Amino acid sequence: MLEMMHYFAAVVEHSSLNKASQLLNLSQPALSRKITKLEEQLGIELFTRNGKRLELTRIGQLTYEFALELRQIERDLLQTIAEYKATDKSTITIGASLTTLQSTLPDLINVFLTKYPNTEMKAITGKTHEIVTLVREKKVDIGLVASLINEPNLHCLPLFEDHLVLVLPNQHPLNNKKPIDIQHLNGLPMILFSRGTWYRILTDDLFHRIRVIPDVRMEIDSFEAIIRLLATGKSATLLPQSYLRTQMLEDNGLTVVHLRELEQTKRTTSLIYADPTSLSTSAQLLIQEASNYVKLQSFAAKQKAMDRH
Repeated sequence: MLEMMHYFAAVVEHSSLNKASQLLNLSQPALSRKITKLEEQLGIELFTRNGKRLELTRIGQLTYEFALELRQIERDLLQTIAEYKATDKSTITIGASLTTLQSTLPDLINVFLTKYPNTEMKAITGKTHEIVTLVREKKVDIGLVASLINEPNLHCLPLFEDHLVLVLPNQHPLNNKKPIDIQHLNGLPMILFSRGTWYRILTDDLFHRIRVIPDVRMEIDSFEAIIRLLATGKSATLLPQSYLRTQMLEDNGLTVVHLRELEQTKRTTSLIYADPTSLSTSAQLLIQEASNYVKLQSFAAKQKAMDRH
């Protein structure tokens, strides 16, 4: 039926069996038989025939309008299938700093893969300036960095603001001191992130400004490792709030302490990309999901603030 409706529409649009048959690469008698068969199936007369002239009947006009709708539906279906195939089999390469890889990327990827489970993800880690270079040179599709990037030919989508918080084991002696203030970090045994990352730069800058010198026992480039080592109960740490989850804190017996000075250590995590038209369908969809993710997070934060008041 779909094929015959296609033939019927071609005859209407060319007002001639002869012209339509040439376009469709059919003989004129074969096309005439198909139109006759369609009329028989529908039980209607599509054309009035005055010699070689074909004129649409009223019901023929309505049928033609339906044929146009079918044609558009077919095109939409084929486009959807093409996009599905492109998304289903494509790979997205993401460049991320090690800290964002551990804190931000997992949530974003989980949201995306829930909708597009067959998309393959690859991650390349590096420092912020290295990720920017990879995006600029199109060696990765998308970059995720803990900074706002203002550079020609790059698009920057801010995801959220983050800041550091003090994390202590539940049994840590400092928990017995109320209230805890920033000066309690002076001489405090701590496990910090490795030098060179923005979190460590932010931390060292804070210590310098407030003239606090902690007792740095270890430097590690893994949030997970820091969390596990805190369970010994002898050290504290500063971690980005975005990384911490309620279940994680409960499972490891940890407490979060919010300090005014730490809330001033704000940094914006952003998604960066080059010309969006050069990206794969999957990468464009990921950018859209990231944008939606930002809106949802913003809405949730506003609702939480309203609930507190």
